[in-house]
Amino acid sequence: MKAKQDFPSINERPADGVKDDGSAYRVLIVDDSMFVAKQLSQILTSEGFEVIGTAADGEEGLEKYKELYPNVDLVTMDITMPKMDGVTALEQIVAFDKEAKVIMVSALGKQDLVKKSLLLGAKNYIVKPLDRKKVLERILMSLK
Repeated sequence: MKAKQDFPSINERPADGVKDDGSAYRVLIVDDSMFVAKQLSQILTSEGFEVIGTAADGEEGLEKYKELYPNVDLVTMDITMPKMDGVTALEQIVAFDKEAKVIMVSALGKQDLVKKSLLLGAKNYIVKPLDRKKVLERILMSLK
């Protein structure tokens, strides 16, 4: 049986989710939709990111961020969630850690909330339905 090294890849490139030192970027996913959370997780892990936690609402996301701090490189935050919405959770995360990198995830038609989030400190936003290329593009832009 042939091993992976028997097939050199023509377009071998480093995974996007890996830092210069070889460690993975650590991501916390906050979304009340299990489907969206799973989709984001699959996109990110396929590129070498490490999903270190998921939360189903803003309140849980804020708690998890504080628990995992300072070992969180990025948070993906849904805007519309039960208990605590993403904009409020973003505000509280940024109040806790002004260096926090949070990317908002929003359905179409929520431009006003996206704008507010960006003014409050979100680094970028992703629009649902998720597009793999755009998700990775926006995330990498936010990590720079």
